[in-house]
Amino acid sequence: MATQSDKPQSVHDFTVKDAKGNDVNLSQYKGKVLLIVNVASQCGLTNSNYTELAKVYEKYKEQGLEILAFPCNQFGSQEPGTNEEIVEFACTKFKAEYPIFDKVKVNGGDANPLYKYLKSSKGGYFGDGIKWNFTKFLVDKDGNVVDRYAPTTSPLSIEKDIKKLLEIA
Repeated sequence: MATQSDKPQSVHDFTVKDAKGNDVNLSQYKGKVLLIVNVASQCGLTNSNYTELAKVYEKYKEQGLEILAFPCNQFGSQEPGTNEEIVEFACTKFKAEYPIFDKVKVNGGDANPLYKYLKSSKGGYFGDGIKWNFTKFLVDKDGNVVDRYAPTTSPLSIEKDIKKLLEIA
């Protein structure tokens, strides 16, 4: 029987797979502000989100921001590619320098455990479910989910929240 101590206390308690299939313990991001995003390469929101994510990352990576991108094919099959194709697309077309992880499911019984945790920490307008590609979760330096943003929320529009967590005036 699972005890309270077995339940994840923060994002840092999870291990996920990177795009090459290697385990990545998210505790390596302790002390960094995280923006966790489910991404897709064939979505109407792709160009604006990937473009702005690259700008935000470029601007704040030195101050301690890390963007974690999780490809997902659950919405309109808009991320059909292999991990290699997804990484090449994001890195070539949008100059993504932040980590891109293994393709995940964000909804349903077989949703990735990290996403189950994110959703339980910050339910959205439609309850716990992720509505579409590019839903964003902002996580503080201690691994606590601070806020959740809709797919249509521009990454640049949440700069003030990122700066607050990074403690930049």
